[in-house]
Amino acid sequence: MAISTDPSAAELGNKAVRSSSGGWKSARLIIFVEMAERFAYFGVSSNLITYLTGPLGQPTAAAAANVNVWIGTMAFLPLLWAFVADGCLGRFRTIIISSSLYILGLGSLSFSAMIPSHSEDSDQLKVTLFFCSLFLIAIGQSGYKPCAKVFGADQFDGNDLKERQAKSSYFNWLMFGSCVSITTTRLVSTYIQEYLCGGRVLGDKDRLRSFEVQGGRKSDRGFLDRAAISCELAEIEEAKSVLRLVPIWITCLVYAIVNAQSPTFFTKQGAKMDRSISPGLLVPAAARQCFINISVIVFIPVYDYLFVPITRSFTHIPSGITMLQRIGTGILLSVIAMYVLYGVADGFTMAGLQEFFYDQVPSELRSVGMAMNLSIYGAGNFLSSFMISFIDRATSQSGQTSWFDNDLNKAHLDYFYWLLASLSFIGLAFYMWFAKSYVYNRSNT
Repeated sequence: MAISTDPSAAELGNKAVRSSSGGWKSARLIIFVEMAERFAYFGVSSNLITYLTGPLGQPTAAAAANVNVWIGTMAFLPLLWAFVADGCLGRFRTIIISSSLYILGLGSLSFSAMIPSHSEDSDQLKVTLFFCSLFLIAIGQSGYKPCAKVFGADQFDGNDLKERQAKSSYFNWLMFGSCVSITTTRLVSTYIQEYLCGGRVLGDKDRLRSFEVQGGRKSDRGFLDRAAISCELAEIEEAKSVLRLVPIWITCLVYAIVNAQSPTFFTKQGAKMDRSISPGLLVPAAARQCFINISVIVFIPVYDYLFVPITRSFTHIPSGITMLQRIGTGILLSVIAMYVLYGVADGFTMAGLQEFFYDQVPSELRSVGMAMNLSIYGAGNFLSSFMISFIDRATSQSGQTSWFDNDLNKAHLDYFYWLLASLSFIGLAFYMWFAKSYVYNRSNT
């Protein structure tokens, strides 16, 4: 009876027996739970900008900024939840508590959509409850998200070669399952919201253990070495391992800014198109985002079953190519074209970032690592919101037409996209510089 030696394999004080626990059986269940969560989340977010500019009557720039702030908050709060999970409650308890808040937020959001608009007071109540529900969803989702992803990856023993390879595949299939659910949501839920519900957005939709430092003490963070006077050596090494990831985190921010445009301006552009397939059938504006997820659905099996085995035979790396090579390939593809290559880029970069921030932190801090991954998108959305507000104010002075004018035929989104493309090339150059000098902290990578 083989006992897993991976320190992350124990939850609630129970040791994991490889023959009877963990592995793909448990990981598949977590992937299915992730699919259900993605269905609920994208049922809200896909048409959110349409709801804000429609029933709530917000200007395009303000609505896009509000969506970015909401998504940014949802991606930054995992940093707080991760410290709670890794230092106090444990991942399982954190998932239970945050999921309860998540469900409560979805229920409140559904209720806010049912409040009739008869007076100014009822309208104010509706708007207040709507935004409170959105941020309750953000609090719940931000606790669930990093812990659930790590919980799934922890089902594989990192000290076993076969399970280490399976762990790399887990992140691919987690992305695959999420995109299947997202595609279904954007095809079905957005149609119901836009054409059957009058544009309404409906909500229905471990303790910290001792860290074994392998090898000698590192000296690349001198100020942290001096901190050993008052702190344990293990704590210093844990802090170093997290700080080593910061340059990669920063250089991926531009990718996250570009990623933030998908649920906002991409959807508003789609609303201005002729989307009729037949006299009685219109394609919802948000459904165009499905091409991103369909591309991921097609690409992930090709990557996992064809690309990884072929490259593994040349590189002798369990995952085929290194995590940083995978992330860089996705960033490069993201500056080339829209939708299809956007999806392929996500297949490289998003899954690569998840695996990188999971693998390159101590096992005791994996929730923190996954939260750092999510916070990239949070920072990207906040920066996107700031850019939109600043550019909108700067370009609308003296009676000029704003780049984000409500009439997209008069707006200049093309200028904004050229700016994003330029920033993406600069970000890619800095990423390649830092990735080239990065030293992995595990020999298996």
